[in-house]
Amino acid sequence: MNVKNIKVIIRRSFLFIITLVISTSCSTKNEQKEEEEANSELPNIVVILADDLGFGEIQHLNPTRGKIPTPSLDAIARSGMVFTDAHGTSSVCTPSRYSLMTGRYHWRTRLQKGVLKGGESLIDADKLTLAKMLKKQGYHTAMFGKWHLGIIVNGQHRVVSNMPIGSKVEKGPIDRGGFDEFHGFHHSGSMSTWIDNNEVTENVPPIDMLPRLTEKTVEFIAGRKNNKKPFFLYIPWNSPHSPVVPSVEWQGKSGLNAHADFVMQTDNSYGKVIQALKDNGLYENTLVIVSSDNGTSGPTSKISELNEMGHFPSAHYRGAKFDIWDGGHRVPFFASWPKQINAGSTHKGIVCFTDVMGTLADITNYQLSAQEGVDSQSFMKAFYGGKTNRNDVIHHSVQGYFAYRKDNWKMAAVPGSGGWTAPKTNKEEANKADNPIKNYQLYNMALDESEQKNLAEQYPEKVIEMRKELADIIRKGSSSKGKQGTNDAPVIIEKWGSHAVLINDEFSKELEE
Repeated sequence: MNVKNIKVIIRRSFLFIITLVISTSCSTKNEQKEEEEANSELPNIVVILADDLGFGEIQHLNPTRGKIPTPSLDAIARSGMVFTDAHGTSSVCTPSRYSLMTGRYHWRTRLQKGVLKGGESLIDADKLTLAKMLKKQGYHTAMFGKWHLGIIVNGQHRVVSNMPIGSKVEKGPIDRGGFDEFHGFHHSGSMSTWIDNNEVTENVPPIDMLPRLTEKTVEFIAGRKNNKKPFFLYIPWNSPHSPVVPSVEWQGKSGLNAHADFVMQTDNSYGKVIQALKDNGLYENTLVIVSSDNGTSGPTSKISELNEMGHFPSAHYRGAKFDIWDGGHRVPFFASWPKQINAGSTHKGIVCFTDVMGTLADITNYQLSAQEGVDSQSFMKAFYGGKTNRNDVIHHSVQGYFAYRKDNWKMAAVPGSGGWTAPKTNKEEANKADNPIKNYQLYNMALDESEQKNLAEQYPEKVIEMRKELADIIRKGSSSKGKQGTNDAPVIIEKWGSHAVLINDEFSKELEE
């Protein structure tokens, strides 16, 4: 082969390689463009959760019996849809957060009363979460705030304030929650321990926590301005939960007490998030869901003092945080999405925290399996004025007592509040009841939203019917059509005398008539 032929071969090979590179580059760019176009159709999603903010704390929901100004939350309510019958799955913190993240009732896990302080995560390694689901759909996922679903720091199961800087975090928001990034703390008892992703990086005074979370959230939103990849942002505030520590500039602003001041500051933080979305051109195609994990805490808010001044944190609903009555778990719930949801709209149907998973799956075209979101029912149709499928919901108090709501009937399988509000549940007295029906409560919520007239003895057959339905839902391991699930541990639905009923997948004792 002569030199001339070699040169021709080299030239042709070079041209082939250049063509291949250009073709591959164009193909890659086209794929990237297609991905960006697909992503551009998906909304950003922001879920903001207050801590212990009762239904009646917000002026828009409680104009005559509420005295705390909440202009930012009022504006969010007016900008989209108000859900007037929305519920956390529990009247306390950890359980409701678990149900929000997984689309599953918390009492199907080992945690059947109270809250976590630390230790093994309540979320199993293989359990689908909102963040894991949305990552599969192309979202960047971030969390700023309070986790409270179990965490291990430096191998310790008990997480406290001021953990050593550099401490390593396991089984928390990153590896169990599925978030790409996490900035915040575990729970109120360890609030000063600031964690970035999987490491303790600072010790922050509790009074600085809400301003810090707000600032970092606003910075995150600004950083997404020119990024085509959609994001899921979960913001569980530390407020107005105890420690009740409004910043100096907010102290005394309400004219009521420190809790009311803290509510005002929390409202302001909501407003700053919305403003950041607007400032960075992200507002129109961002779905914002705002709510609270449970009702207002009576002790830390000094609820009797507030009532005397004309402010009722639960509005006209009975009870507060910890209780089985609606004041414990009926929560503010707004959805704003300017591109899709009509401003000033209302949905009066029942909604549960578990339903957020099914709703976001529908919005992002994720196909939940039969084992995912086993207690979730999408409310996406409500955004467009349609009817949703949910007509029942299960409530749970801090002490582990159940209530079952179906349509307008609510049956509570406990005498008293099941929590901290008087009359408290007295097991000894309940055991002495000459008629088991006296250990139950039955209300017609269409006529008696304040749960003042107990109809259990008047309609005992309704109590029996509803407690059997409750037992069936617990036994089944799922409550949504087409779903299959199991409970992680036995579940007790009644806890006095011979009427205690233990339910799991292998064993159930029929309720005594």
